[in-house]
Amino acid sequence: MSSNQGDPFTNTDFQSLDPVRENEGDDGVGLWTRRLVMFLRVMAAVSMFKGLYHWTEVCGIGTGAEPFENHSIAWQTATVFFAVIDLVAAVGLWLAAAWGAVIWLTSVASMLVLVIFFSQVFGGGILTVLLEGGLLAIYLGLALKSAQEQAP
Repeated sequence: MSSNQGDPFTNTDFQSLDPVRENEGDDGVGLWTRRLVMFLRVMAAVSMFKGLYHWTEVCGIGTGAEPFENHSIAWQTATVFFAVIDLVAAVGLWLAAAWGAVIWLTSVASMLVLVIFFSQVFGGGILTVLLEGGLLAIYLGLALKSAQEQAP
């Protein structure tokens, strides 16, 4: 009888929980995958700053505009939504986790819908549409190239 039969975890289980090392296993990682991870990390920083900006709006820190409670319910709801989702996306993107990309895509799509179809909430900004749409297109291009290089 093996001594590991009663143990719920084995040594190999713990090895799967080791953190990812940047230079470890570079042989299997292609150029497009490295570019995708770099893009995700840059978007993580951008998402963090966007989330913190929305929290400054909620808390009224450093804003010369009218207080949070004087805005419309739609504006308040959208601001709190982006304050939370952008920070969650930042963590997931930095880790290059699949759920991080999904949360970030949800944030980008939500902002595009809000600006295009509900311009009375944040105001219609063609610059926002172009930036968010451009970032979305870059992500999709990098993800497709990364998937192609990993296919046998």
